Amino acid sequence: MAILSKIRERSMFLIIIIGLALFAFVLDPSTLGDFFNSTKVNEVGEINGEAISRQEFANALEQYKQQTGGRVSEMQAAKTVWDNLLRKKLYKNQLEEAGISVGEKDVWQEVINAPSVKNNPQFLNEAGLFDEGKFKTFLATTKQDNPDMWTAWSNYMSQIKENTETNVYNKLVAAGLGASLKEGETEYNIENTKLNAQFVYVPYTSIADSLVKIKKSEVEAYIKDNPAQFKTEATRDISYVKFDIVATPADEQAIKQEVATFIDDSLDRNKQTVKGLKSATDYKEFFTINGSDVNLDESFKFNADVNQTVAKEIFNGNKGDVFGPYKDQGYFKISKITEVTKMPDSVKASHILIPFVGAQRVAPDVTRTEEDAKKLADSILNVVKRRSSKFADLAKEFSSDKSNSEKGGELDWFNYKRMTPAFRDFSFTNNKGTIDVVKTPFGFHVVKIDDQKNEQKVLKLVTFGREIVPSEATESAVFQKAEQFALAISKTDDYNAVAKENNYVLKPAVGLKVLDENVPGIGNQRQMVSWAFGNSTEVGDFKRFDLEGSHVVAIVTDKTAKGLLPANKAINRVRPILVNKKKAALLSDKLNGSNLQDIAKANNTTVRSANGVKLKSPALSGVGSEPKVVGAMYNAELNKVYNNVEGNRGVFAFKVTKRELPTALPNYETNRKKIAETRKRQTFKIYEAIKKSADIEDNRANMYVSN
Repeated sequence: MAILSKIRERSMFLIIIIGLALFAFVLDPSTLGDFFNSTKVNEVGEINGEAISRQEFANALEQYKQQTGGRVSEMQAAKTVWDNLLRKKLYKNQLEEAGISVGEKDVWQEVINAPSVKNNPQFLNEAGLFDEGKFKTFLATTKQDNPDMWTAWSNYMSQIKENTETNVYNKLVAAGLGASLKEGETEYNIENTKLNAQFVYVPYTSIADSLVKIKKSEVEAYIKDNPAQFKTEATRDISYVKFDIVATPADEQAIKQEVATFIDDSLDRNKQTVKGLKSATDYKEFFTINGSDVNLDESFKFNADVNQTVAKEIFNGNKGDVFGPYKDQGYFKISKITEVTKMPDSVKASHILIPFVGAQRVAPDVTRTEEDAKKLADSILNVVKRRSSKFADLAKEFSSDKSNSEKGGELDWFNYKRMTPAFRDFSFTNNKGTIDVVKTPFGFHVVKIDDQKNEQKVLKLVTFGREIVPSEATESAVFQKAEQFALAISKTDDYNAVAKENNYVLKPAVGLKVLDENVPGIGNQRQMVSWAFGNSTEVGDFKRFDLEGSHVVAIVTDKTAKGLLPANKAINRVRPILVNKKKAALLSDKLNGSNLQDIAKANNTTVRSANGVKLKSPALSGVGSEPKVVGAMYNAELNKVYNNVEGNRGVFAFKVTKRELPTALPNYETNRKKIAETRKRQTFKIYEAIKKSADIEDNRANMYVSN
């Protein structure tokens, strides 16, 4: 009774729920199940009836992002993960149906034969051979002591299994992709049969396009009759005006004047002297206190490295001179000469690299400490100082830089910017023939300067700069323009007129897809695409987007549903086809006749000849590629006139005067093999065929579209 009482109390609530469900059923009976089944909400898609849950997709997505180190965008990652899941599940289905399985032993053999495992010094024995026991011990220790690394190894071995299964399936399918001798014979004949023909050609251009009218209904009928050519995903078209926030001339002048104040000493609010660049000696402190937007760089500069508008003036200066402010690559800068010398513009050197544990790019088999590396480098230095002829042999024996150790450690000519700073400074500031040990992040180098050329004046410049950025007033003014444009188009349907009235450029972005992230002319703007596909966004809706360095007002100009392209979207593709068909019909009466001479005369043209034409290269002299016409010639009776043959460029009448068959071969094994090998090289099409035949439901948009 208590239960019945509760039901009575909530009867109105139940009536509402049931009523909504029945209403949904009337609109679309298929929705009734979904109404009471919330699992659809948690699905990203289905593949042959197997659901991909949001959780499964999210886990795979997070794992992929970790693997790529966040170097791909969200939508790129989502696409890759979806494609991987799709491939995995489609192949799994095929493998199960075919009864194919790959055992643990098969996977293990693939893992231990992978070069990254088999050649890893960590898993080699004293004889330099792969030790399976060492590898097993490593995996056991990793599983126990390093969960993160074990997860990576587990994922790697799972991937190996999937790849092995896929390869086995593809190989089995490829094994059946043979060819018969009859196919080989046919292929040989097609490739080598030559045709001689005479033809009359009347181009479609002989009838003006203005004489042919195409109705919308005809375009729609063509699309309906050729659906495979016009399938489309859901798309959106938008137009937008971009309001760039850029510094005005007044902003630039204010920044230039501010930078100029850092040249000479000044007084702060407490009447204390603040050093300018001219009198400063601690440049790191100067940059920190005054907030330079340019990093401190005290390397030498060649004339070509300096802004050419001021390079001549600066290189005529002396130590201590300050130049600027001058404009350079989006900054206003001031530069001070701190050192003047001469230096070659390129150097040729040799080196012996001795790395140590912890150095950059050090090989896994390096075990020496930094102290041991220094001792070894010093001992090599002592030898080559006494006998420089030993340098090449010692480089081959000791240098870890295998790219040039076989050349005796010799490096090609390099300029000042190429090498790491310590190596660079030694090579360019010392004389030819100097030999010494230089430490860099890669280890200790025994360096010998072999040659130098093009000595010239160089300067050490300390350059302070401020980026040229718009002022707050400018940012506010641009924002107001965007707001005023948005307000204006809210009051009218003719946004084009509003843009034209204000001299704004409306830029189109046509055919945006639901998972796109790039908007032409703006770049990665996933938020804009998501808004355009929102359930509540309609044609004519607009929105202001505040981007980095600009404001954009976007308007949805068209919506295309998934299915077949509408006539207005397909017209540019369909119209030329229909125009040519109608022109062909208009020309048909003119190309009737029992002989080519009469047909040519009736069309005020001449009979043309085509000699040695092949089906594999279906070009007609003076016309171009006409595969349909040459195909008709290939099967035509000799000396029979064929009328009204529609080609790519016009309508033809022709007769074949000679068919020269190739010499018959004793057998066609060579051709048969060629066909079979070509087919087997196209196993990549297997997956596309499986995918095409599968029942795939992609609902990723539900995760990435704002509703």
